[in-house]
Amino acid sequence: MTTGVVIGKFLPPHRGHKHLIDTAAAAVDHLTVLLCVRPDQPIDGATRARWLAEIHPDVDVVVVDDDIPDESAPWARRTAEVLGRAPDVVFSSESYGPRYAACLGARHVSVDPDRRRYPVSGTAVRADPAAHWAWLEPCVRAHYVRRVCVLGAESTGTTTLARALAERLDTIWVPEYGRRYCEDRAGGPWSSTEFVEIARRQQADEDAAARQSGPVLVCDTDALATAVWHERYLGRGSTVVDALAAARTYSLYVLTADDIPFVQDGTRDGEHLRRWMTERFRRRLAARPDPWIEVGGDHEHRLAAVLSALPA
Repeated sequence: MTTGVVIGKFLPPHRGHKHLIDTAAAAVDHLTVLLCVRPDQPIDGATRARWLAEIHPDVDVVVVDDDIPDESAPWARRTAEVLGRAPDVVFSSESYGPRYAACLGARHVSVDPDRRRYPVSGTAVRADPAAHWAWLEPCVRAHYVRRVCVLGAESTGTTTLARALAERLDTIWVPEYGRRYCEDRAGGPWSSTEFVEIARRQQADEDAAARQSGPVLVCDTDALATAVWHERYLGRGSTVVDALAAARTYSLYVLTADDIPFVQDGTRDGEHLRRWMTERFRRRLAARPDPWIEVGGDHEHRLAAVLSALPA
């Protein structure tokens, strides 16, 4: 059985790495990917290992501490220790590859060393993820996507704005799960459990969309909005929903003002609640670290305000 090894930081994994690992896996019976990890790296090792395991389920991903000199001989010794033996083949796209392989007594295979097939690097991705979006796998895209959350009281244009914003940015948007839940609900008193379910499902939908989104993902409401609805129906907060909301951060929150006519669609509580809810959103957003804006006026004015406030 022939064994091979690929070693690197994969900070983050990109299509060049994928090509390297796929090429190596096809050429040997068993491939090990050594992921070199230091505590000062901007993405933790456990996250990168999880990504690599998802992208390459048929190879072994082993995390190793990057705490030895950045030289071929020490890393060859570390590799043999981790694997229990020297591999038969080393695959790399780097200049150190032949020296590293020689120290292991292994054959070296160079894969796209000039980056002609995949002109991308981890450094370039970290500097500008959006510019290199096409070279990232879904799990990595979800890490770098900038999430914009639009929320507001009933009949304040949140869905209209979220949909238009996504269209303008050529991306996708996450619909409000709570609305669908209400439409299917049989009625009767609300329970705290229902709001927990809504918040968790909203976040699950958001996370799934983040894997397919462009560099910006537009979210029509979030768990913070669910927390406010919990207060409205049960007269108190929920520690579980509040915790779900606190665990998320957004590049920008957009609060839609209650300065447009109220439209009753048969499911809304009523116009009398809009002022209270809008003020509650203001207070909750002010207590968070996320940047936020409030937009009012007609639709085009609101859309322009959000576009101008989006972080670069």
